[in-house]
Order: sequence, then structure tokens, then C-alpha cells
Amino acid sequence: MSRLSTRVLLTFASLAAAASLRAQEPAAATAAVTPTPDVTAAPTTPVLTLEECIARALEKNFSLKIQGYNTSIAKETINIAKANFEPNFTASTARSMVQVAPTVYSDYTDTRVGVTQNLTTGAAVSVSSSLNRTGNTPVLALPNPAYNSDLSLAVVQPLLRGGGTAVNRAAIERSKLGLTIANLGYKSSVLQVIRDTEAAYYNLVFARGQLAVKQHSLELAQRLYDENKARRTTGVATDLDVLTAEVGVANARNGVVTAQQLVRNNEDSLLALIGQVQFNVAVGAVSLPDIQDVAPSFDLSYKLAREQQPDLIATETTIKQFELDSDTAKNGALPTLNLGGAVGYNGTDRSYGTSLTRVTDGDARNWQVDLSLNVPWGLHADRARYRTALAGLRQEQARLQQIEQSLIVQVRSAVLSVETNRESVEIFGKSTTLAEKQYELQLARFKAGLATSRQVLETQDDLELTRVAELQAKVNLRTAISNLHQLESSSLDFYHIALAQ
Repeated sequence: MSRLSTRVLLTFASLAAAASLRAQEPAAATAAVTPTPDVTAAPTTPVLTLEECIARALEKNFSLKIQGYNTSIAKETINIAKANFEPNFTASTARSMVQVAPTVYSDYTDTRVGVTQNLTTGAAVSVSSSLNRTGNTPVLALPNPAYNSDLSLAVVQPLLRGGGTAVNRAAIERSKLGLTIANLGYKSSVLQVIRDTEAAYYNLVFARGQLAVKQHSLELAQRLYDENKARRTTGVATDLDVLTAEVGVANARNGVVTAQQLVRNNEDSLLALIGQVQFNVAVGAVSLPDIQDVAPSFDLSYKLAREQQPDLIATETTIKQFELDSDTAKNGALPTLNLGGAVGYNGTDRSYGTSLTRVTDGDARNWQVDLSLNVPWGLHADRARYRTALAGLRQEQARLQQIEQSLIVQVRSAVLSVETNRESVEIFGKSTTLAEKQYELQLARFKAGLATSRQVLETQDDLELTRVAELQAKVNLRTAISNLHQLESSSLDFYHIALAQ
């Protein structure tokens, strides 16, 4: 007879023996076949949902608080850049005396006020006024003392270096781009916190589910041990059978202890992420959230990632900053050519009031126009700064290409991971069903005297492994979906999270 035929006959014999045994001992058979435990079972405490964990993590996470300061700093940088175009008020007063002999001296009082305004064209506009008093002893000329007042307007406009709106607003535009980058950095941190919280939550679900499987295995091992002791009293089982079952109980108990430690570790990890430092507080019941049975699309996922991925957009924004830097450096490599002009009115009389009146009369006036040129020899330093700015720009453009290429690979890998884990969940579900039936069959054969305790423990171990593997596959599927959502930046919409701009 062939080996295959022998296996078939033994299988039919075992099934027949199991059916006979169930007919004779219905109570024992019912006790032996225990349904699969709920691997997502949790402590009898209020339910702790994933959405609640994410909300608490976003509220109390330290990395988000730290990143938030970067946004505040970027906002203040814009105010600093704009301050360069705010009016600057100046005022001064001075009094002096010059003595050339005991009875020959002159005294002076000079008071000046002015306002300077920088324009976005690069021009500097100044309006100033002064009031002077000069007195001589003995009197050398009239009037004595003499009061002089003046009012002047001066403008200096760069024509080459430092000229133009684009160059002079570059600092403001760069700071605005910096705020955009800071906001993108904050968004990236939020996505990472969501991803980490999901992973910690799923890990806790797995740890508790694994503990439930281990506890169920311990119950099965204990039943086998008790039954072997009972069978030994009737002479059906030997001391070796009892010892084998006892070792199975010890191994199962060790598995429970190890699983309990893993549960505590994962509880602490989740508590740390959601900002709950009281580690002695019981964590509520957790369970795997439902997922949509929709296969991911690479084209759609890549489109979302290309449009919303913070690191990619931040790099594109950084390139704009480097473009501003290169334009500024290019302008800085030009010679300095400034066009200036000034016009003023003044008046002199015996008193402050009359001197001011003479200023408004316009009888005494002056004007000036000047053109100045300054060319550093060779402009080596300025041209080197321009080449450095161009190199930085090209470097960032290369980095953008690298990120785009990496993003394609990451999205493709994430989509394949979701698809693979979906199939794994289905496969391990069937494997668990098969392992349960094999265990029931082996237990029935044991009761019929056709199998040993070791064989029952081996099938029990197989059942435990398949149950844990099925749970791990479910967790892996949700983790893969979380990774894909992070790449797409769709986690924010999924959990209805709005970020301030």
C-alpha cells in the first residue's frame, strides 16, 4: 500500500473515531473544541479610539510644540525684513564755544531733526531741518546773535548695484517663502505624529491580541494536562504523557508572561505619544479600525503625493529662495552708480521766528545734483558670491530631482505593500481556519488513543502561530495604509485635521 493511501485511511479512521467519541462523550468534546478567541479583546475599561489618541497627540506632542516655534520665528523674520522700509527719525542738538582771548569768543547752538525713508526702488529720501544760533563777543558783524534756519530734501537713487524693486524686496519675499517652508515643516511633523500614533495604537492592538492568543493556548495546555492526569489514573496515559503536558503548560505560561510584558511596553509607548505621563493609568480598550475595501491606485496616490508632500513642496520653495539669492548676488556684482539730488531753503535773522519766516519766503535757496561711481578692482569677491549662489541653486534643483525620484519609488512600494498585505490577511485567515480544524482532529485522535500529547501540543503551537500571524497581517495592512496616507498627505483629510496657514 502506498504512503498516500495509508494517510487517507488513517485520516478516515481518525474522523470516524472522533465522531464516535463525540457521540459517546458530548460534554467532553464540547469542552475540548474552543472557538477562536477575540484577538482584539481589551481590558474592561472605557474604549480608547484611534481618533482620540491622534487628537491628544496633536495637542500635547513636544515635537509639534518645538516645530511651532519655527513658524513663529519665520513670521517675525518677515517683520524684520519689512522694517527696512519704515521711516527713520533722527534728532540732535549741540552747543559749543570757541575762545581766542579773554574777551574774544564765539558760541554756537545747533539743533537738527530729520526723517529718512528707504523706498523699494533702492532710493533713500531724506527730509531734514536745522536751527542754528551764532553769537560773537565782541560784535564782529550784524545781526549778533544770528539765527539760521533751513529745510532740505535729498534723494539718492542707485542705478546699478542696489537698484530695482526686485532686489530691494528680495529679503521680504525670501522671508515669506521661509514662512511657507516653516508651515510645511509643521505639516510634515503633524503627518509624522499621526503615523507614529497609528503605529503605536496598532502595536498595542497586536500585543493585546497576542496575549489573548497566548492565554487561550495556556487554557488548552492546562486542559490537556488535566486530562492526561485523569487518563493516567485509569492506566491509559503514562507518566511521560503527563510530564509532556506539564511542560506544555509551563511553556504556555511563559508565553503569557512575555506577551504581558509586550503589552505593558506598547501601552507606555502609546501613552508617551499622546502626552499622558501617568504610566500607571490603565489604557482603555483598543481595536483595529475598519478599512475600506478599495484597492489603492498608484497614479492617484502619486498625484496626491506630488501635489501635497511637504518635503517636496518645501524643496521647491527653497529653490525659489535660491533664485532670489542668485538674482541679488548678480546685482551685487555690478558697479555702484548712484544718482543724487538735493534742494533746500534757508533764512537768517535776529530771532528764531523771523529766520523761519525767511525760509518760507524762498529768497535763499540751494540745489545739488551728483552722480557717483564706485567699481571695486576686478569685482572678484562679488562675482564669487554670484557663482556660489548659482551653485547653491543648482544643488537644490538636483535635490528636488532626487526627492521626486525617491517619491515615485516610495509611493510604488507603499501601494504594493497595501496590496500584498491585503492578500496576506486573506491567506492567514484561511490558514487559521485550517489550523483550528487540524487541532480539533489531532485532539480527537488523542482521545481515541491514536495520537500522543506531544502531537497535540505541536498542533496547538501551530494554531497559536497562525492566529498570531493572522493578527500581525491585519496590523501590517493598516500600517501599510498609514504609510501610504503619510506619503499622500491624506491623513489630515482622513482625520479631519485643519492646519492654520
